[in-house]
Amino acid sequence: QVQLVESGGGLVQAGGSLRLSCAASGSIFSINAMGWYRQAPGKQRELVASITSGGSTNYADSVQGRFTISRDNAKNTVYLQMNSLKPEDTAVYYCNADNVVAEDGGYLEVWGQGTLVTVSS
Repeated sequence: QVQLVESGGGLVQAGGSLRLSCAASGSIFSINAMGWYRQAPGKQRELVASITSGGSTNYADSVQGRFTISRDNAKNTVYLQMNSLKPEDTAVYYCNADNVVAEDGGYLEVWGQGTLVTVSS
C-alpha cells in the first residue's frame, strides 16, 4: 500500500523559514505529479505548489517567489522550502501524489496525513 508521510511543520515567526518533506512509501514504480496543498481554519483546501515527474512546477500566486517545490524521483520524495513566511501561511499542509503506479496496483490520488505550520506575527 502506498502511503505519504510528511515532516517538517512547526511554529515559526513571521519572516522565518521552514522546509517540509514528504516521502512516499511502498513498492512504487512511478508517480506523475506531487504537490502540496494547505487548509487554514474555516477555509477550503487549496493548492500551494505542484511538480511533475519531469520537473515542471506550478505555484499559487500567494506563495510565488517565497516557496520552492522540489522533488527527488529516486527517493519518491517532494520538498517545500518556505521562506519569508507570513501569518496567513498558517495552515495544515498536505502532501499529494497523483497517478501512482505501484506493485499492488494504480492509485489515482494519495494524500498524506498533514503537518501543521503556524506562523506567528
